[in-house]
Amino acid sequence: MKDIATERPRRKRCAVYTRKSSEEGLDMAFNSLDAQREACEAYILSQKTEGWVLIKDAYDDGGISGGTLERPGLQRLLADIEDGFVDVVVVYKIDRLSRSLMDFSKLVEVFERNDVTFVSVTQSFNTTSSMGRLTLNILLSFAQFEREVIGERIRDKVAASRKRGIWMGGYVPMGYDAADRKLVINAEEAAQVRRVFGRFVELGSATVLTQEMRAAGLRNKRGRLIDKGIIYRMLGNRVYIGEAVHKGQSYPGEHDAIISKDLWDQVRAIMQTSPRARAANTRAKTPALLKGLIFTDTGAAMTPTFTRKGAKQYRYYISMDLVRNREGSSTAGARRLPAGMIEEAVIGELRSLLRTPEIATHALQSLRRDAAKISEAEVVAALSGFDDLWRALFPAEQTRIIQLLVRRATVTEAGLVLDLRSEGIPGLIREMLQRSAREPA
Repeated sequence: MKDIATERPRRKRCAVYTRKSSEEGLDMAFNSLDAQREACEAYILSQKTEGWVLIKDAYDDGGISGGTLERPGLQRLLADIEDGFVDVVVVYKIDRLSRSLMDFSKLVEVFERNDVTFVSVTQSFNTTSSMGRLTLNILLSFAQFEREVIGERIRDKVAASRKRGIWMGGYVPMGYDAADRKLVINAEEAAQVRRVFGRFVELGSATVLTQEMRAAGLRNKRGRLIDKGIIYRMLGNRVYIGEAVHKGQSYPGEHDAIISKDLWDQVRAIMQTSPRARAANTRAKTPALLKGLIFTDTGAAMTPTFTRKGAKQYRYYISMDLVRNREGSSTAGARRLPAGMIEEAVIGELRSLLRTPEIATHALQSLRRDAAKISEAEVVAALSGFDDLWRALFPAEQTRIIQLLVRRATVTEAGLVLDLRSEGIPGLIREMLQRSAREPA
């Protein structure tokens, strides 16, 4: 008969999980995570007679809040639990595992599904009983309350500091450096900021300004070449007039201004003009997209022109037959077309043609004749990305692309006939691949 007194307890594999919300002190030889692990390992050793054995793998999360489950150490622990490698999870305190009741309920589901026991070495309770579960919920409620109170204190401190104009960290805007928790003017960058504001007042167009700044090689503090989004953020940043902003409200800042209030007001006055109106003004200064390319079915060229009605400008393409009052010009087909409509039609037709297999095959053959090492997939991907390229181009660059790809656009009574420059497509593909290679990952 088996001797029950000498029966050895079932072996229980114990995983220690540690966490610390801030990174402060983590570089010390013996930090908070080490202290938690030491206490948990001592507790596991005290349960040796119960068959508890320590899993040597470290499940640590330093500098990560307990308000989220997206923690590398915790995710590794959960994966090992699902794989059946863990029987007991040991933590120093419950809030090391989670400070959220919702998140903790998800963890408990994982534990129960895999028959895993949860133990806190400083808080004794048994979750197999209703009283133990009540105690756990009470402790978790206080942990969540503590986390929320700490969050409110931090938010209140940030708000109070911003109202006093104090720099509270974060991304340092171009033109400044951060020193001793204060913004200090960077003379070289500040000159560039003043240049951006001044040129915007002169040009009245963020598109033209961006083009000019990119040509000059202007980059932001992260080394990224200036684009229109960066320009707009700079032009709308009240830090440059010496103010601190918190939740839409501005307050006098501790730092020095880079631009004057008068220059800021001039920029705001321009920005209040409709972007559509400013874009139209920019296009008016740019060569017409189809100049020299569009013809009627009689062979007459159509020239760009415009009329004004009040402050608005309307663009057209008009047949030279009509301009010169040639015989039959008033009856044969469309002779005066809205520029926006016909340009969109040409771009749409161009998009459709570039997606055809025949175009991709011809382009691939041309590229390979030039000894270019390129695959069919790269050619197809480049042609498919034409829309993205087109949206990223400035008006002058769009005109250059149209001149590269279109030999002739003929307007007939039946519609639009587009004659492509097939020899220009390989050049476009090379340009798109080079642009893609320059883009940061």
